[in-house]
Amino acid sequence: MKTHDERFANMTFSSVYPHYLNKVEKKGRTKEELHQVIEWLTGFDDQQLQAHIDDKVTFEIFFQNADLNPNAHLITGLICGYRIEEIENPLTRKVRYLDKLVDELAKGKKMEKILRNS
Repeated sequence: MKTHDERFANMTFSSVYPHYLNKVEKKGRTKEELHQVIEWLTGFDDQQLQAHIDDKVTFEIFFQNADLNPNAHLITGLICGYRIEEIENPLTRKVRYLDKLVDELAKGKKMEKILRNS
């Protein structure tokens, strides 16, 4: 699992972002909705998000700079065969939070459900 965690730490957000965008747009969702989900999780507005993409920051730096939503812990379930709430490495868990939100968006879940509104 350690190499798995290191891979996430060194992977750039900009290398994964186009896959997120493609995944949601193929399912009829928009770039704006994707950005809304990312902003909810990280606190990054469009400008900050674009800067992270342009600067080719790693996921480690991306999440170090993020102001993680206090309700992020409500993101649970399986992603890529891993139960999110059982992932011990904090960075890997945050990347999987983002993966799960993108999945839910692509699956057509209502935005208020995705954004874990209390």
